Amino acid sequence: MRIFTFGLATSLVGAVALTGCNNQASNENNDAATEFAAVDTARILETSPGQEWLSYGGGYDEQRHSPLNRITAQNVGELGVAWTYDLATNRGVEATPIVVDGVMYVTSAWSYVYALDARTGEELWVYDPQVDKRVGANACCDVVNRGVGVYQGKVYVGVIDGRLEALDASTGELVWSSITVDQDKPYTITGAPRLVNGLVLIGNGGAELGVRGYVSAYDVNTGDLVWRFYTVPNAEKKPDEAASDTAFQTVGNISWGDDGAWTTDGGGGTVWDSIIYDNVNDQVIFGVGNGSPWNRTVRDPSAGDNLFLSSIVAVDAKTGSYKWHFQTTPGDSWDYTATQSLILAEMPLGENGSPRRVVMQAPKNGFFYVLDAETGEFISGKPFVPMNWAKGLDANGRPVEIPEARYAAAPYMQSPGALGAHNWHPMAYSPDLKLAYIPAQEIPQAYGLDPRWAAKPAKWNTGADFAAGLAVDLPPGTVQFLRASLKGRLIAWDPMTQSPRWTVEHENAWNGGVLSTGGGLVFQGKLNGTFAAYNAATGNRLWTYDLKSGGASGPATYEIDSEQYVTITTGWGSAYALTTGLAYDEKVSPTVGKVVTFKLGGTGVIPDPDITEIERTARAKRFGSPEKLQAGLVHYARNCAVCHGPIAISSGVLPDLRWSDYSGDADAWRAVVNDGVLAESGMISFSDLLTPEDIEAIRAYVVAQAQNAVAEAGN
Repeated sequence: MRIFTFGLATSLVGAVALTGCNNQASNENNDAATEFAAVDTARILETSPGQEWLSYGGGYDEQRHSPLNRITAQNVGELGVAWTYDLATNRGVEATPIVVDGVMYVTSAWSYVYALDARTGEELWVYDPQVDKRVGANACCDVVNRGVGVYQGKVYVGVIDGRLEALDASTGELVWSSITVDQDKPYTITGAPRLVNGLVLIGNGGAELGVRGYVSAYDVNTGDLVWRFYTVPNAEKKPDEAASDTAFQTVGNISWGDDGAWTTDGGGGTVWDSIIYDNVNDQVIFGVGNGSPWNRTVRDPSAGDNLFLSSIVAVDAKTGSYKWHFQTTPGDSWDYTATQSLILAEMPLGENGSPRRVVMQAPKNGFFYVLDAETGEFISGKPFVPMNWAKGLDANGRPVEIPEARYAAAPYMQSPGALGAHNWHPMAYSPDLKLAYIPAQEIPQAYGLDPRWAAKPAKWNTGADFAAGLAVDLPPGTVQFLRASLKGRLIAWDPMTQSPRWTVEHENAWNGGVLSTGGGLVFQGKLNGTFAAYNAATGNRLWTYDLKSGGASGPATYEIDSEQYVTITTGWGSAYALTTGLAYDEKVSPTVGKVVTFKLGGTGVIPDPDITEIERTARAKRFGSPEKLQAGLVHYARNCAVCHGPIAISSGVLPDLRWSDYSGDADAWRAVVNDGVLAESGMISFSDLLTPEDIEAIRAYVVAQAQNAVAEAGN
């Protein structure tokens, strides 16, 4: 652990004085509570969102709507940079900052935590959890972190290697650390903790690599486990002595067969993002991820629904005991997670238009769902993007599948693909306009049976053929054609009518999370660096600013001394930038992660990034027989593409192997891929999966792609 501090006492006292907030909230019997970050459940319920941003989604309902209205459609054009802060990262940034008592708490890649003066950006302290970089190989979607939780004078962070840690909010010193996973298995944590009634809630990731998912509740003061809810049964379908036991005995176990890869591969179902607290019904509602392997044909040949994969689940907040579930994608085979934003709201859907408490979600599968929050009853659902895997939903909300979507020998080009119609980027909901704002996208993917599939311990296990439809030598213009199929949009969705009110088209997918405000504005960043404000009622764009780095994170807003601020974290990385490098004509520097904060009349500037041009020349002559090159394509697609991009095209987060000096030397290449000489940087050895011949075949394929790119550029 490393902690760096700067002007700590003076800065923190000054920050608290700036807010003018009443911090007399109950400390819930916590003697360690301090004047700094004295947040508890009552304070979050009473004051959030408002002048502060006390929890990941703004408040327990996670609407990401703030009533602050000093910034309006009339003056938003006066927004300028108040301050910026450089993050200690050169990887993806996805965090939404927490702002309490004038202090901002935020994270970056590798689970660093920062405390900053929210008015000036002055650094107060930095916490480095000193993660072993080799764990990066377990992170399906970059070594990102979406933020912290703040409660009773402590800052809580989930560390990428599976630790849950509590830090002193005023100093950054470690208070306690709990290991939440079996660290011998490829688990990760990227999501933000949630704090409820003395419990800190956390899930995990790793379903692509073969783990069993669950969500856990720990005591905020000690880090002791209080309850755990598993999302898939254990291989023997026996009790775990966990909160989920009754659920599996009653509805879960019968949805799984007794054979298949799930019995040895964990089953998946990781709770890697959305967890919300419904105070009205005193329940925790969370979204569950995909199966492991993805392909149900190999995961569970019995073809059951496989609960609680791709489901929304509600449990008792105190005990974790099962209350209800709704499965968005029964028998999921496509990585259609239900871990996307969950939002609670009151809508006039009861008898005679009386208020009804609902939970809403726009998950990866492309349908927008409205459910009764108390019971999980399906109320309505409609597609919010074009799709070709289902015709619609039946009366119970079950998708009416198109048969071709289930894996077959011939690959099926499907939309949405595995990156989803909506991914982790937070959506927002305006209770004023009763509109949900969805950062939607179209990223199709070919799904097909993998004839070479075999379980690979602690490596990608999808059961899908990532090489489907690809060839070593693609026709000229293929990359441009594929780019054109990638689309993004911001949709203002009316949950009452299940239809769009307005839509803004973007030129690329994977755009940022959304913030709604009482000033009638919607803020969203884009991965190309544009940060924009739109009229919340009409979608008219009112203001833009160049962030000079990717703006995919969810923004937040807060007020200090009668001045409203809007803040966003920036950086280059995460799943899309890793896996879809072909989407970018110009690479973006991966070294410019920042916190960028705006205010009316701000006069600051964002420095230009330092972009180093890479010499785009092949490092070796094309070599290898057609059979060797085809083998290289297959091995590359199965083992390399998720980090270095399909068709060996990287966006710059990790090295573009076509232009790597290692690709020009067989011995140097083998030292990296087989011997693991770069393991401490995250590039572990693949000697357990690839023979020396396989490794050389991959090099032949990469060199061929370099030569193809040079030739096409010359034309």
